[in-house]
Amino acid sequence: QLPLVESGGGLVQPGGSLRLSCAVSGFTLDDYAIGWFRQAPGKEREGVACISSIDGRTFYGDSVQGRFAISRDNAKNTVYLQMNSLKPEDTAVYYCATPYERSCQASQDEFGSWGQGTQVTVSS
Repeated sequence: QLPLVESGGGLVQPGGSLRLSCAVSGFTLDDYAIGWFRQAPGKEREGVACISSIDGRTFYGDSVQGRFAISRDNAKNTVYLQMNSLKPEDTAVYYCATPYERSCQASQDEFGSWGQGTQVTVSS
């Protein structure tokens, strides 16, 4: 499978917003779910959000619930992560990946097609 391509990261002040994009090739968003993950220096990778390809149902990690929103544009074969009310602790490299199934129930180890990631830095 081709790696997914993340973009949209950057430097933002606390309280600001960013929108990340995950460009998909080799399959369509109807085929598989897409998840967003992040990894901060010295920390384990954590799940941030996931969108199911069955019904578009979304799932979020506790630390981003209510601040982040995952969405998809099937025509562009792209998944987005809208990040609002950003905090310094959101600083990390953000990745998207697919579990090669339509639901978001897979464990993190089952996700693949990882991209290079995009750096998000929240700092004043």
